[in-house]
Amino acid sequence: MDEERLIDARGLRCPLPVLKARKALAEMAPGAVLRLWADDPMAEIDLPHFCAEAGHALLAQDMADGVAVFVIRRG
Repeated sequence: MDEERLIDARGLRCPLPVLKARKALAEMAPGAVLRLWADDPMAEIDLPHFCAEAGHALLAQDMADGVAVFVIRRG
């Protein structure tokens, strides 16, 4: 079974959503999926950049009711 984790980072401001994602992904197996919710507008810039730099795949990035939802596969 593939591992999937959810982080609710709503209410957290830069750089905390990225730091929480980095910590969670470090604890996960390669190929595992992290779903992260964030309402900080900077997360829409920071998380894709973090994924590209760290070698993780940003599978999806959507916005719903002011909350950005990121789906990241650990590299």
